[in-house]
Amino acid sequence: MKALPYTAQAVIGRREMVTLPDLQLTLCCKADTGARTSALHAEAIEAFEEHGHPWVRFLTRTSGGATPPHECQLPLHDRRKVKSSNGQEEWRYVIRTRLLLGSLDFPIELTLTDRSNMRHPMLLGRRAMRRLLVAPGAAFLHGEP
Repeated sequence: MKALPYTAQAVIGRREMVTLPDLQLTLCCKADTGARTSALHAEAIEAFEEHGHPWVRFLTRTSGGATPPHECQLPLHDRRKVKSSNGQEEWRYVIRTRLLLGSLDFPIELTLTDRSNMRHPMLLGRRAMRRLLVAPGAAFLHGEP
């Protein structure tokens, strides 16, 4: 067996509770090794300028449509074309924010997209999991919901 090219910082389950402190959100996310970039559920996405810099505001929900919307705004990091699991491409806004997962605290990029038909409001993609190992048969290794 070949050795890992890095030392894993943690082992995570297929689902974990995470906190996005810049957005004042704690929510359940799904680890998705098939997704390159992480995604966050967003509604009413609006790009705007503040002091000459691009920003984005949006509504998100920590769980299905029954939960109240949470308004967020952050500097806009990028806008890129993303191919979804069904093969369709769409332009998405990208934000950079901090992610807290157990004792870990690191920056991630999140694309903003409507995930209202999905079970989890957030996907954790490969880029965010670079130094993590995923135990697909486990869930909530870093705290129960």
